[in-house]
Amino acid sequence: MNLKPQDVVVALKLCGYPSGRPPISVVAGDLGLSPSEVHGAIHRLRSSGLLHGPALKDKPNISGLEEFLVHGLKYAFPVEHGEVTRGIPTSYAAEPLKSEIALSNDLPPVWPWRDGDTRGVGLEPLYKSVPYAALRDPALYQLLALVDAIRDGRARERNLAERDLVHRLKSIHGQP
Repeated sequence: MNLKPQDVVVALKLCGYPSGRPPISVVAGDLGLSPSEVHGAIHRLRSSGLLHGPALKDKPNISGLEEFLVHGLKYAFPVEHGEVTRGIPTSYAAEPLKSEIALSNDLPPVWPWRDGDTRGVGLEPLYKSVPYAALRDPALYQLLALVDAIRDGRARERNLAERDLVHRLKSIHGQP
């Protein structure tokens, strides 16, 4: 069974629930997905070994997720660039990398979003509901921006994003 891009979004959101997965309807509402999309994502994540399963309350397998995000994500779900548009900053143009990387005069990468306040180069999000979910959850927004920096960034941006993402994932679940 192949992973889908929304599965990555679901896995990152599940990292934000330290006591285990809430009802599927709650996760779906938080992400702007249908319950059936979340249910399918959970099934695929379990099958791939990125979730521990119901016995452990569907907690993410942090070491497996880390390995996939750092080493496989950019190949499984490569970035698609679009036109100049209004949107929500992502990758190095969003926190936490924004404060670590000096922005150039180039237009920043943005997720196209009708209510976005930043003009930039469109970067298709992993899934269409990503801007909605990111605006509702600042911690998820930062994880998704780091993931985009890994998918699309130059070497320095990728290295910073990898380091920060790994640190955040481990600290979320109290791992050293």
